[in-house]
Amino acid sequence: MIQPGQTYRSLSNRHHPADGPVRIKVISAPLGAQDLDGMRKVQIATLTKAGREIRPRWIRADKLHPSRRGAYGQPRRTGYVLEHDQTTT
Repeated sequence: MIQPGQTYRSLSNRHHPADGPVRIKVISAPLGAQDLDGMRKVQIATLTKAGREIRPRWIRADKLHPSRRGAYGQPRRTGYVLEHDQTTT
């Protein structure tokens, strides 16, 4: 379940080697109503190395995944995988 405070990291390989994968933090829970494209949205912000939240924006909730593995056990290559859930600590 997607909740505010969770952090995710990018599964894309398009990051700078020195910086590592892009990390994001969920700012607000998914909207209950669907958007024009039929998908729920989540407000997120990019996390810097220092932990600052920058570039707040909305993304589709289906881009956030609980694990690196897909439905058939294959590794995911796109989207974001759950890194840390601050809501349970």
